Amino acid sequence: MSLVAMHLASEDFNPLIPKAPELIIGLICFFVVFGLLGKKLLPSIEKTLAERRDMIEGGIERADAAQAEAQALLEQYRADLAEARHEAARITEQAREQGAALIAEMREEGLRQREAIVAAGHAQIEADKKQATTALRQDVGSLATQLASRIVGESLEDHTRQSGVIDRFLDELEAKAAAEAAVAK
Repeated sequence: MSLVAMHLASEDFNPLIPKAPELIIGLICFFVVFGLLGKKLLPSIEKTLAERRDMIEGGIERADAAQAEAQALLEQYRADLAEARHEAARITEQAREQGAALIAEMREEGLRQREAIVAAGHAQIEADKKQATTALRQDVGSLATQLASRIVGESLEDHTRQSGVIDRFLDELEAKAAAEAAVAK
């Protein structure tokens, strides 16, 4: 048999109930270790836990503040974007109005120029008509005088008398033409 077995057999040994000196030494060591841990280690643990708690809570607060700031920046961006769109629409409308005004002004200027050209054309036509009428009267008068001279057999060279006869004849022709035009209407 072994020594431990002999020792156990010789004494009345109960493993659940320690011997008194061992119990006292164990309790003293326990309280010394517990006291050292309570005095030295516990404040350090509490300090570390408090720092972690502050860091976590501060991180959450900083995250909330950053999120609020980001939201404010987003709202500012949206407001600036809306304002820029409004300004762009205003500028576009203003340019459209200016374009319409410029087109109207150019159209009016074109109409004025057209009227001026038409009026100048009518004036030129009227002047050409008068000149052609005068030239035609002289040519018709000259031809009529020559024809009359040949028919009568004598010279009708008296210019004053010739002009009066020709003018009277042409006036009669114009009056007949005007009367016929009035009847036709």
